[in-house]
Amino acid sequence: MYHRPVLLEETIEHLAIKPEGIYVDVTFGGGGHSRAILEKLTTGRLIGFDQDKDALNNTIDDPRFLLINQNFRHLTNFLRFYKALPVDGILADLGVSSHQIDNPERGFSTRFDSDLDLRMNQSAGITARQVINQYNVDDLKRVFKQYGEFDNAYKIAQALISSRSEKEIATTAQLKEVLNQYAERGRENKFFARIFQALRIEVNNEMEILKEFLLQSVNVIKPGGRLVVISYHSLEDRLVKNFMKAGNFDADIKKDFYGNIMAPYKPITRKPIIPSDPELEENPRSRSAKLRVAERNDDDRG
Repeated sequence: MYHRPVLLEETIEHLAIKPEGIYVDVTFGGGGHSRAILEKLTTGRLIGFDQDKDALNNTIDDPRFLLINQNFRHLTNFLRFYKALPVDGILADLGVSSHQIDNPERGFSTRFDSDLDLRMNQSAGITARQVINQYNVDDLKRVFKQYGEFDNAYKIAQALISSRSEKEIATTAQLKEVLNQYAERGRENKFFARIFQALRIEVNNEMEILKEFLLQSVNVIKPGGRLVVISYHSLEDRLVKNFMKAGNFDADIKKDFYGNIMAPYKPITRKPIIPSDPELEENPRSRSAKLRVAERNDDDRG
């Protein structure tokens, strides 16, 4: 299977799907969530986005469905082009798909020795190999400090600079060999998961694109519509939580004269929804998933 949909039942429940509504799955992947949404629609429409061309192999043959092979940062323009505005709900599952992780050539997994790529869209942008071998020490430090949350980010950056001066770091095995000295014994997997996370976020510009998407969603979702987001690390979850709560990324809550919060969304979930024990057992990759839900306010207080 291409990708087991994480928190599937919870996602469908919280989208509060109207049979005649228009919905968007901005991270189509293997199409698991999309198929479940389509089952709830009658005359409605579903539009999927995925920048990875491999996802096109999973497209759904249904006249109510359209798959757009683009990054979801282009959400508004494509929905306008296909006359699909405004929509009743949007789902974003921000995780790397099982297909991407299990494909050694993509370089997403620490389990395989492969070329350092890490691009979601293989026909665009820089690779992890270029980041590691071309960034200066300050930029490398920024990547590992900001996106891997490493306290010793400068030492990690220096080690890469020193090693690459003798020989280019081209594969996942070479990268692990250089940085193994900084991994706590017995916790090597966790260490390298954070290294790869930091590189992946930088390569794919994930934080900026997530911000763009959240800001656009305000003008895309109709009043009363739902925004459902599944995130997998604290950096993403913090952005989503703050935006759903305050309408900005700094959790800067603004209130009107009467003390009402002025924000485009009303959070539906006070705490994030996490996978059940049976789901964790069946799909260990869901362990870091957090689902948050917000409803578009009826006015434009945001």
